[in-house]
Amino acid sequence: MDVVKLGPLIIPLSAVLTVLAILAATTTADWLYRRRGADAGTVLWRMILVGFVAARAVFVLKHHDIYTRAPWTALDIRDGGFELSAGLIVACVIGAELTRRRAELRRPLLASVLAGGAVWIGGQLAAQALAPPRPPMPDVMVRRLDGSEVALRSLADRPLVVNLWATWCPPCRREMPAMQAAQEANPGIGFVFVNQRESSVIVRRFLATQQLHLKNVVIDPAGQLAARTGAAGYPTTLFYDADGKLQLRHVGELSEATLRDKLEMLRP
Repeated sequence: MDVVKLGPLIIPLSAVLTVLAILAATTTADWLYRRRGADAGTVLWRMILVGFVAARAVFVLKHHDIYTRAPWTALDIRDGGFELSAGLIVACVIGAELTRRRAELRRPLLASVLAGGAVWIGGQLAAQALAPPRPPMPDVMVRRLDGSEVALRSLADRPLVVNLWATWCPPCRREMPAMQAAQEANPGIGFVFVNQRESSVIVRRFLATQQLHLKNVVIDPAGQLAARTGAAGYPTTLFYDADGKLQLRHVGELSEATLRDKLEMLRP
């Protein structure tokens, strides 16, 4: 399980666990304040805010060539572009500095941080334990835009990115330029764009209108691939290694920077 569905909303599990961890940490800090009179909540919130900013800033700096072209996109955090380790280090440094001269806050702050960490780590471990083994690529037939059928597995002669999308899906449309750029920049990684439940006429018209030049665009009229892979919504991007085993799944829009980060996992 990598997402949580709340009605029409599809929320990444990592985001849900982060919110729960923050709630656990702040609730613990508030309980200790009422019990012992030491208010570590202010320090804890500073750690959280500065840690988030630092995690995003390091990610942006890592991909500065992309964000230099469109600086305003650095504020768009919907695709989860954060460097977790950098954020944790900065948060810990801030916490240590703010409690350096206030020894009475150290224990309640540590207890609060440990409570939040336990929730986050426990949630991750539970998700991994409940997740099925890495499944192989489904054995499904898809259609090229000329109407000929092809087995999806026959396209997996190297690490493969499989993007499930539809022309009516706004996030799918927005991420297509980033997908095209990644396909052109990574000849050692295959890309397949599997349109769900639409006709070749609609797909051709969309590609022409958007002036997209994608390779390996196929259609899945019955939505078999989405059903076989348990796709919760569109776009869903599946990252397979050279052996055809699923390494990573991303539900939702991918920015150019986040896509680059995920492709590092597939490089031979």
